[in-house]
Amino acid sequence: MTALSGLPVLWRHLAGAAGCALLGVLAFGRDARVPVLGWIDLCMHEFGHVVAIASPPIVVAMMGSITQVALPLAIAAYFLVARREVVSAMLCLAWAGTSAHDASAYIADAPYERLELIGGTHDWAYALGPEGFDALGSAGAVAGAVQAAGFVMVAVAVGGCLAGPLRRAGMEPAEERALD
Repeated sequence: MTALSGLPVLWRHLAGAAGCALLGVLAFGRDARVPVLGWIDLCMHEFGHVVAIASPPIVVAMMGSITQVALPLAIAAYFLVARREVVSAMLCLAWAGTSAHDASAYIADAPYERLELIGGTHDWAYALGPEGFDALGSAGAVAGAVQAAGFVMVAVAVGGCLAGPLRRAGMEPAEERALD
């Protein structure tokens, strides 16, 4: 085994870490939706409402935001468990984190209802309002927790991409060959 034999794996992991970090900067650094992914998140959000349509209204209201975060998490789990593709899983985890950032902005808007909606009732104004949990005053705290969880997802994703190369760097050549 040569010193360069692990280079493609190293570059894939470094590129994945850079991609995850870029997603984090686009969402958290700019405090905005990630281009393209934001539209996909919106589609998944609306899909969540459709899937939950037979549920109680409060569940239907919350399922949009839950689905837009849960689907990227499910795809990440698939890549990690079924395919053992760590970088793909970490990119999806970072995507889930940016989606949580988007959901937190929607939750935080519940008391004000200033965000432009594509129609209907403001999901979180309803869910946290008097017809739901009657906790509209907690919208900021709920949004902060969701945003923090999203940030942690992005940070774990960056770290997850870097963990493999860092672990491999500390191994003896015989241990490294066993992983290939």
